[in-house]
Amino acid sequence: MKRYHWIMLILAIGLVIVSVRLAAVSSTSSDEAGHNNADAAIDCIMTRASVRSYTDRQVEDSTINKILRAGMAAPTAANQQPWQFVVVTEQNLKDSISSAFEYAKMVEHCSFAVVVCGDMDNLFKGDTPDGGFWVQDCSAASENMLLAAHALGLGGVWCGIYPLKDRETRLRDILNLPAGLTPLNVIAFGYPSQPATPKDKWSSAKVHYNSF
Repeated sequence: MKRYHWIMLILAIGLVIVSVRLAAVSSTSSDEAGHNNADAAIDCIMTRASVRSYTDRQVEDSTINKILRAGMAAPTAANQQPWQFVVVTEQNLKDSISSAFEYAKMVEHCSFAVVVCGDMDNLFKGDTPDGGFWVQDCSAASENMLLAAHALGLGGVWCGIYPLKDRETRLRDILNLPAGLTPLNVIAFGYPSQPATPKDKWSSAKVHYNSF
């Protein structure tokens, strides 16, 4: 074999070795990135806590939009998406909600609130006697928004409305909600004024495999 053939062969082998090593490094980096992303997601879930006290700093519109988009990324039966979000930013409305509900006083001082409503005109009928899974779907959307807010450095707290009819009526009057919308909750959001400590809710006694 001529000398330049040997040189070309050696170069080709070298390129193969380099390619294999680069692929291995890339795979390792990808695995590490995936692992880090998973850790971050789990950490967000485990460290989220209800936040009821906020600073005066207002939340930017772009951040609010990210939170709303996270809400609408929630799982939903048959992709029906039976939710409507009412974003409350006006101070007079926040004051009215705070005054109307003893347990929602923090809304007065939050940057914004989201009222998650079930759209009764857009239900998945299925086999359910009440005509849909809107409570489950809207609850999933609510949790998505709370987790997104936590990941973005905000805090939030879920204030229940449904299924208490008097609460529904009061909130409906404040926000002029149409008859086809049923408010599930009010979620207050803002930048925390102090760190919130998550509760350890794990209980192995509440876990059952295959049967109770």
